[in-house]
Amino acid sequence: MTYKLEAILWSIALPGFAQILNQRLVKGIVFIFLEFLVNVNSHFNIVILYSFQGNIGDAIEATNYQWLMFYPCLYMFAMWDAYKDAEGETPPYSYLPFVFGAYFVTIGLMYSPSLKLGQILFGPVWLPILFLIPGLMVGNFVKCLLMRVKAQ
Repeated sequence: MTYKLEAILWSIALPGFAQILNQRLVKGIVFIFLEFLVNVNSHFNIVILYSFQGNIGDAIEATNYQWLMFYPCLYMFAMWDAYKDAEGETPPYSYLPFVFGAYFVTIGLMYSPSLKLGQILFGPVWLPILFLIPGLMVGNFVKCLLMRVKAQ
């Protein structure tokens, strides 16, 4: 069994790795298969390459948004699943940052071909990553709010 932080870090590396470490082999293989399916069909590796090179226009052109829209929910669900199965207590409502993270990343992805922050077009890699931050913050806020209501 892995610890929670270890599970998160392996899931960031590749969805499904932490499930395999948590001895959930079938689930891990399914997540890895789905990650490769979405990755290949969305052209995500070349999109990442172009984005890291600063070729945002090429990244947008290369992106198959119909496929890439599946990625945030798949990625965040695999992380949540690995987290909850890892050693240690899973606090109530701890799924909420993952859920809101997936929602916000998806919104960032939808607006990535056109939304500029200032004069900067971040594209289909960087804008969704930036949207993850408020998603995690909102998810943690809602989690804390629900925990406070539950304690009363």
